[in-house]
Amino acid sequence: MISFSVVIPSEKGRAITIPGTILVAGGAGYIGSHVVRALLDVGYDPVVYDNLSRGHPQAVPPGVPLIKGDIGNTQTLGRTIRDFRVEGVLHFAADSLVGESMANPRRYFENNVSQGLVFLRTLLEHGVKNLVFSSTAAVYGDPVVRPLDRLATDRPTDGHLSNQEDLLYLTEGRPLRPTNPYGESKAFFETALARYAAAYGLRAIALRYFNAAGAHFSGEIGEDHEPETHLIPLVLKVALGQSEKIIVYGNDYPTPDGSPIRDYIHVDDLAQAHILALKVLLDPERPGGFKAYNLGNGHGYSVLEVIEVAREVTGRKIPLEIGPRRAGDPAILVASFERARQDLGWEPRHPDLRRIIASAWEWHRRHPGGYLQQARTPGNQKPLPGRPSLAE
Repeated sequence: MISFSVVIPSEKGRAITIPGTILVAGGAGYIGSHVVRALLDVGYDPVVYDNLSRGHPQAVPPGVPLIKGDIGNTQTLGRTIRDFRVEGVLHFAADSLVGESMANPRRYFENNVSQGLVFLRTLLEHGVKNLVFSSTAAVYGDPVVRPLDRLATDRPTDGHLSNQEDLLYLTEGRPLRPTNPYGESKAFFETALARYAAAYGLRAIALRYFNAAGAHFSGEIGEDHEPETHLIPLVLKVALGQSEKIIVYGNDYPTPDGSPIRDYIHVDDLAQAHILALKVLLDPERPGGFKAYNLGNGHGYSVLEVIEVAREVTGRKIPLEIGPRRAGDPAILVASFERARQDLGWEPRHPDLRRIIASAWEWHRRHPGGYLQQARTPGNQKPLPGRPSLAE
C-alpha cells in the first residue's frame, strides 16, 4: 500500500507532516461526515469506520473508504488499522439521545462506555495513540450560577433579545455533574482518556460541543436523525409542511422572552476545531496527555428567537405551541471557548444565527426526505489511489 503525507506550515514556521490515514469512527453521522470533508479539504486521507446504525453511507464522499463495523469489534477494527496504517483517530461513534438514555441506560453504558473501552484497547494494541473525542456539554449537567460564571457580554448589540447584561458562561473548570446516562457515559469516557494518557501515553483531546447546527454550505450533506430531537431541524420540518407546529417547552424562564437560551455552533466550525485538535496531537513538539475544550459561539439565542429567524430565512409561517417546561432544562447555557482560542487557535467563523439556519434550510429544502433520496452501500465505491478496499 502507498501512503502519503502532506506538509503544512505551523504557527511557529516549522513544517508539520500530516500522516496519510485518519480513522473517523462514526464518520457517516451528522458531525462526522462534515469532519471527513474538512479532512479532505486540508489534505488528510480519511477512512470512515461506522456500523451505520444511525449513520448514512450517502454522507460519505465518493472515494473515501467506508468500513462497516462496531468499535467493539476488535477483529474488523484491528484489520482496518493495519491495512490503512492509521495514525490518528477521530471518535464520533456513540449514541447521543438524552431522552433515550433515560429510558434505556443500558444501551448507553454498553455502547458508549464498554465498547468505547474495547475501542481504546484496540487502538493502543496497534500503536495508535492520537485520539480526538467527540464529547458534549451534557457532562456539566444542570449548572448552578456562580459569581465567576456571570460575565458581562461585550458583543455588539444586533437586536436579539439574548443580548442581555449577563449570561451564564460554562468554562472547562466547572465540575462534571451529568444528569442523564448520555452525559454520564461521555464523562466516564473522558475520565478513561485522562487515565489512559497518564498510564499508556495516549494523546487525547475531548471536544465538548454545545448545540451543533447548520449544514455544509454546498448543501450536499446535513442533519438527518431518526428520531429528530434538535430544535433547528424540527423548526424547519414545520416550514416544509412535514410537521404541523413546533412545541416550545416553557415560556416562563428568567430570560428576556421567557424561553430558554442556548449556544448554537455551526457544524463546519466544529469540523475545523477537530482539524486543529488533530494537528496539535500529531505535532511531536506539543505536549501529550489529555485536555478538554468547550466548543460554542459564546453567545446565546432563545428558542423563540430561533423560530423567528427561521421564519425570516424560509419565508414560511411556522406555528408554535407553548408547552410545559421539561425537567432539567436550565434557563441559559452559553459556552466559554477561550481555552480553545488560546490552545488551538480556534474560534467560530459562522456565529450568525441567520447564516446557521440558512445553511440548514438549504439542506432540508434540497433533501426533504433526507438521505433516503440517495443511495450508497459500503464498499461500492473505488478507494482513493493507493488505498486498499476493505468492506464488511
